[in-house]
Amino acid sequence: MVKIEVFTSPMCPHCPPAKRVVEEVVSEIGGGVEVEFIDVMKEPERAAKYGIMAVPTIVINGEVAFIGAPTKEELKEKLSQYL
Repeated sequence: MVKIEVFTSPMCPHCPPAKRVVEEVVSEIGGGVEVEFIDVMKEPERAAKYGIMAVPTIVINGEVAFIGAPTKEELKEKLSQYL
């Protein structure tokens, strides 16, 4: 099981596209991936745990994988290391 945590903020213009990319890639991959979207305004302690200073940030299995929105290809390539 791969866990993806997507850290976002309601005021972030780049967060909706990052969420879309994650949702599209996960739907294409199928099972074996759990996704959680975290609003850093509501859960700042979780962002602090990873030292996140900018959103969107994508954490895969407890490691910061992307700061900013990746392309679908970049995310698929990174996930292939875990699947």
